[in-house]
Amino acid sequence: MIEGRFVSYLRVSTKRQGDSGLGLEAQRKAVNDFLSGGRWLLVTELVEVESGKRADRPKLTEALRLCRLHNATLVIAKLDRLSRDAHFLLGLQRAGVRFVAADMPEANEMVVGIMAVVAQAERKMISARTKAALAAAKERGVKLGGPTHHLPKQAGRAAQASAAVRAVRAQDRAADLAQDIAELRAGGATSLRKIAAGLDARGLSTARGSAWTAAAVSRILSRLDA
Repeated sequence: MIEGRFVSYLRVSTKRQGDSGLGLEAQRKAVNDFLSGGRWLLVTELVEVESGKRADRPKLTEALRLCRLHNATLVIAKLDRLSRDAHFLLGLQRAGVRFVAADMPEANEMVVGIMAVVAQAERKMISARTKAALAAAKERGVKLGGPTHHLPKQAGRAAQASAAVRAVRAQDRAADLAQDIAELRAGGATSLRKIAAGLDARGLSTARGSAWTAAAVSRILSRLDA
């Protein structure tokens, strides 16, 4: 039985297909058939008109943002609606979003297989990603924790890298919430408590899955203003 929250992502490659609905109805039916019979909530459906060769797809970016905010699973009709590019699928996995393909529910296992194939190349990228995380955190003025001079050299570097990654994730989380907070403010939520109540009402929780408080909202706003 299918349970949980889902965000549906449908994609066609041409504007003509998008205007006519050609292909969209078949995708929509596949998603609905997959979800049929379970206890689930469809947060929203997003439709993209874009070539699968491109990775910069705004609707998919929005879908991933909503999945993170609602702790939802991205559901697609066919695996190739995302991309045939293994690197792109790996990037989707890094985004921290669960996804499932209606035509291949075991797709998550296949992605793990893809990751194994590129593991050797991935190891070479670890150092570059760590340096990028440290640089990004430094540019944002993030303090990477307390002094590490008492730790062995390698342990100190690992602690800094871990702190940098956490800082970048927190900043990304704040960016995901920016649109909702702006809409709440435009709707009259002028205090931290009102914004917190508005986020709760939208079914959004903090990164730890708890209800919003004024203090938690204040931390998010501080990150957005940084």
